[in-house]
Amino acid sequence: MFLGNSEKNFVIYVDQTVGAAISMFMQGIPKERPQTHDLMATLLAAFGAKLLRVVINDFHERVYFARMILEASNEVMERKLIEIDARPSDSIALAVQQGAPILVSRHVWDDVEDMSELLDKMEEQGFQSGEEPD
Repeated sequence: MFLGNSEKNFVIYVDQTVGAAISMFMQGIPKERPQTHDLMATLLAAFGAKLLRVVINDFHERVYFARMILEASNEVMERKLIEIDARPSDSIALAVQQGAPILVSRHVWDDVEDMSELLDKMEEQGFQSGEEPD
């Protein structure tokens, strides 16, 4: 999966099932039954929590790390921020589902390889989001 902006793009590899879930969320495709990320969202809502943002905060040897930043309110409306370590792929899937921003820490952004040229070539060949390249 490509992450980035008009300045730079980089690749995070995700397993096929999470990639399919992300694609379904992006395209608004309904599922026959709730999947793992649907369960996560339901649990968050049941506990009065919501995903504020995802931060891709580190990487080592092509392995990325992420934090999910959650906000929860208790019965007396006290606000609490919670940070949870999570796989970037799961974090991205939940962020896409919930419409939460996906951020990248400065040191990750500065150190990742720019893959914009590859993305441009794939788009020229007619590659669409959610498809696997040939």
